Amino acid sequence: MAATPPSHPVAGIFWMLVTGLCFISVTALVKYMGTGLPPAQMAFLRYLLGLVFLLPAIGALRAARLTPRQWRLFGFRGVVHGLGVISWFYAMTRIPIADVTAMNYLAPIYVTIGAALFLGEKLAFRRIVAVGVALIGALIILRPGFREISSGHLAMVFTAIAFGGSYLTAKVMADELKPAVVVAMLSIFVTLVLLPFALADWVTPSFRDLVLLFFVACFAVGGHYTMTLAFAAAPVTVTQPVTFTQLIWAVLLGYFVFGEAVDFWVVVGGVLILASVTFITWREAVLKRRYWTPTANETKV
Repeated sequence: MAATPPSHPVAGIFWMLVTGLCFISVTALVKYMGTGLPPAQMAFLRYLLGLVFLLPAIGALRAARLTPRQWRLFGFRGVVHGLGVISWFYAMTRIPIADVTAMNYLAPIYVTIGAALFLGEKLAFRRIVAVGVALIGALIILRPGFREISSGHLAMVFTAIAFGGSYLTAKVMADELKPAVVVAMLSIFVTLVLLPFALADWVTPSFRDLVLLFFVACFAVGGHYTMTLAFAAAPVTVTQPVTFTQLIWAVLLGYFVFGEAVDFWVVVGGVLILASVTFITWREAVLKRRYWTPTANETKV
């Protein structure tokens, strides 16, 4: 029987807090940039500038012998994820940061549903209840019939579904290839997918725009790295609840920096969604299954 890796919960919580700061910095920078550049172009430049971080993975890419099926899956994931990224950038400039953050928690729920529908994973009653609670949380945020649902909110619904499809594909590829290859191929394909959308409505970016988008790429990559450190230091059941701090920071950032009103129902809906994700994570640990459903952090751009 393999020895259980030592757990360092304090370190895990610390790195997950840093992860949250990195990802909230991404949202703050994109929000600050506003609508000066089209969403597709912003997304393209973010990924293009981020390709520099793939240099350490060149060896793994050259050694990989991809089959035609794997190429098709990478292409499919690139299209789905790329469209999700465009929608995320669109939503980020049109609805409050707290709304984007709260609705982004839905992606792992869609992954759970997709795993049952397409990968044959068992969806026990407890998980069905958790999924139902999460969807109720989404309805509380959107409140159809009580307020006008903006295009930004609809974009976030699509974003969460698209990211769910992307990570379902990643689950299949992670069983066959090294993680470095899976991550690198995602970045490459998403960049290629975004290129025609960016060129279709191209606006010459300023030096300031390029600098800000490079920092967006830096914080995004840094967030994924510190998230990996958090998972290595402590079980996901310890680090997952810490992701709630992102919603707190999003509310505070929106209120104090961008003058956004605090929407009580968005907070309530976000708490329900995150509680559902945390419960599913805990159940997976209890049942000693292999944990693969991505956390809310893993679905960032």
